[in-house]
Amino acid sequence: MSEIRILLTGGGTGGHIYPLVAVAQKLQGTKLHYFGDPGLFHNYLESNGIIVHKIVSSKFRRYFSLLNFLDFFKFGFGIFQSLWKIFWIMPNVTFSKGGPGSLAVILVCKFYKIPIIIHESDSIPGLTNLISAKYASKIELAFAETKEYFEKTAAKAEINVVGQPVREELLAEDDSTAAKKSFGFHPEKPVILVVGGSQGAEKINDFILEYLENITSKFQILHSVGANNYEQYKLEFDFANKDINPELLKNYRFAPYFYTSGEAVTEEKRSLKDAYDAADIVVSRAGASAIFEIAARGKPSVLIPLSTSANGHQEQNAYIYGKTGAAIVIEEENFLENIFINEISKIFSDKEAMAKMSSAARDFYKPDAAQKISDDIISIIVKT
Repeated sequence: MSEIRILLTGGGTGGHIYPLVAVAQKLQGTKLHYFGDPGLFHNYLESNGIIVHKIVSSKFRRYFSLLNFLDFFKFGFGIFQSLWKIFWIMPNVTFSKGGPGSLAVILVCKFYKIPIIIHESDSIPGLTNLISAKYASKIELAFAETKEYFEKTAAKAEINVVGQPVREELLAEDDSTAAKKSFGFHPEKPVILVVGGSQGAEKINDFILEYLENITSKFQILHSVGANNYEQYKLEFDFANKDINPELLKNYRFAPYFYTSGEAVTEEKRSLKDAYDAADIVVSRAGASAIFEIAARGKPSVLIPLSTSANGHQEQNAYIYGKTGAAIVIEEENFLENIFINEISKIFSDKEAMAKMSSAARDFYKPDAAQKISDDIISIIVKT
């Protein structure tokens, strides 16, 4: 067989990029090309052997916005870029994670009669994947509950529930005590990891900042504030906490984002794997990638779904996962100091309950998702 060329596409957030990389890690011996706007992840993609071709990103909102007018022209330009750049590569197959910027790529692949596979991470699918599904040979799902959305719109496609791909570098567990020490924490005391995704979560950041003194009097906190929020957060932190007892501040560490292999790791850019190793409980938004990473590591969690997520998909994700017993769900309107501290304290005070949450998390995770998707990608190539 001649050189196998695989096109990867998806919006430029961690929720799209990381599953692409997890699948790419299983596609050994192939030539991998990413088409889209990689955002912060250009170097990360390249470090994983993926050639990046930038396509302008456009987003169509399901509500009135003047930005839709601008994005209409960006979408047209994305089509033109894709027509030209894909022509010179002509991949054997395309794998899409959906999200802003990927629809133009999918439509051009359909025009060139390139087979298409898509993966939907969330329990309620995004608009891009709903459209892309009409042209897909295979549709891969993280949640079984999502299947009904595609059965009518993509009747000819094969639909598989495979779970969510998680990067290999996050799966190996190392010594929790050593990880806590590496962040400067007391190794015998529990650590809460607070994450908001690659873009951060301003509401969670504001909450931590406002109640930091009370929270750090009870817990050790490791906090990812988001790369774009970091400088502003640092200024607010320095101003708001100048009078806090320095001993309490020893219980708190924050970083712009926790990085993975191939990304520069410095004092301010720490490893996400180390953060998971150090964590006893994870507090997170309810994006699918976050949920499946938490599940893969078997961490009890408190999920705070983004109330403005498209079609309420984060709330749906959170409650599906919460029903397994692996997580507590706190909606944004109930994200209050007393409720938060009480729920965290309740988990930490019951070791048996923590063990059950950890077990439920691992049971939810599907460890072979990336391998199943890569096998399906190769199977399409073999058939064509």
